[in-house]
Amino acid sequence: MAKHEHVRVAVIGSGFGGLGAAVRLRREGITDFVVLERADSVGGTWRDNSYPGCACDVPSHLYSFSFAPNPDWPRTFSGQRHIRAYLEHVTDTFRLRPHLRLNHEVSLMRWDAEELRWHIDTNQGSFTADVIVSATGPLSDPKIPDIPGLADFPGKVFHSARWDHDYDLTGKRVAMVGTGASAIQIVPAIQPQVGKLTLFQRTPPWVMPRMDRAITGAERWLHRTIPFTGTARRGLLWGIRELQVSAFTKRPGELGLVESLAKANMNKAIKDPALRAKLTPSYRIGCKRILLSNAYYPALAQPNVDVVASGLREVRGSTVVAADGTETEVDAIVFGTGFHVTDMPIAERVVGADGSSLAEAWKDGVQSLRGATVDGFPNWMTIIGPNTGLGNSSMILMIESQLNYMADYLRQLNVLGGRAALAARPSAVGAWNDKVQARMERTVWKAGGCDSWYLDANGRNTTLWPGTTSEFRRETRRVDLAEYEVLRPAAESVPEQSKRTATRKKEAVK
Repeated sequence: MAKHEHVRVAVIGSGFGGLGAAVRLRREGITDFVVLERADSVGGTWRDNSYPGCACDVPSHLYSFSFAPNPDWPRTFSGQRHIRAYLEHVTDTFRLRPHLRLNHEVSLMRWDAEELRWHIDTNQGSFTADVIVSATGPLSDPKIPDIPGLADFPGKVFHSARWDHDYDLTGKRVAMVGTGASAIQIVPAIQPQVGKLTLFQRTPPWVMPRMDRAITGAERWLHRTIPFTGTARRGLLWGIRELQVSAFTKRPGELGLVESLAKANMNKAIKDPALRAKLTPSYRIGCKRILLSNAYYPALAQPNVDVVASGLREVRGSTVVAADGTETEVDAIVFGTGFHVTDMPIAERVVGADGSSLAEAWKDGVQSLRGATVDGFPNWMTIIGPNTGLGNSSMILMIESQLNYMADYLRQLNVLGGRAALAARPSAVGAWNDKVQARMERTVWKAGGCDSWYLDANGRNTTLWPGTTSEFRRETRRVDLAEYEVLRPAAESVPEQSKRTATRKKEAVK
């Protein structure tokens, strides 16, 4: 007989968002919850992405939970291995393992309007939950473009987030497709090893120097002995980024100086004028994600690397063909082409109050109330939802703000008492998104002259937050019940309806 379990809260995913939600639930005194994870271990993005050179481009002391400081980060910018180990440490420190349900892939979440609860189907049984916290993240499902002939390619094909460590690249002819955050780490990591590397670049990125160094033993001792010093370091890193935000969100015209620094970084390594021209962006810096690397440009200048300033158009046998007609024979194709961000696959698996899926509700573009809740989907909230991304700071800051909102949401449900649900009002969702999109118009992400993964099919930036992390924290500190409709089970609402009818009759008689 298939197992069934009912919980107060079901958290989906065990990356930073899911583990953060689990810790916050315990701190709020809620222990009746599970964390459903499709893989066999925690870590999310930092478990799935293990490609050569994988590291974070946010400083370590800022890219960690404020409630779980790590005094022992080995470098100012941490690698994937250390971040994944940190998340395992958080899991153990806060005793989350009893709540984990590993190898539980969610196939369907369906709202029961009569019972006011969610039915959850997984590959290992079913669950019901009063509230769902979806923390699947926008960087969880790799996107591989539909390239004619790719299925018949005789060599090896994989995405950066599904790296095949059993495949030896030594001496191989490799096509690297894409020039985003993953690619600029992969290229210098594999360039010395491969025979020939061909980089397919649709749009050149802006690349700034990476100010990375080993953190000294004295620094680590200080942070362990006097924890305030670690907190102060985090605060300083946060403050610097808060001060930088206005250039991106209000005054993109002031970013010319930053562009000159990025050009100087390129010119130092790239001496060939033709290659330099290929690598120089034509859009305002910051419009696409600014990348950090000291090794990318030197790697591109090596004799075994060829930069094709065009996307991949088709594959003919072992030959890859660029949009500009360039043909190259390769043994392996590595896609660094990003993820399903504005079309999250999890949305297909969420069925709301009217029987339609979240994907259908979002067919004209994703939107939510304060990055958390969606009209038509009561007691369902997302961590790292629409317009909660950042272009220049740490996502952990945004996640912690959303955890504040989640905690108050659950408090409000407790105050209401009995069986209850909160349904976001369409007018509140609309007003919030109108405000966000109006602010977005003047940002570099909308007015910077590029086509980035931040934008959806309609050209709307539904990914980033157009303000400071402080502003977002203020906006999500409390749940405003005026933005929600309180739902009760049908059986309970009938007497209330009768009371209201009787009252109206009395008033009519008077």
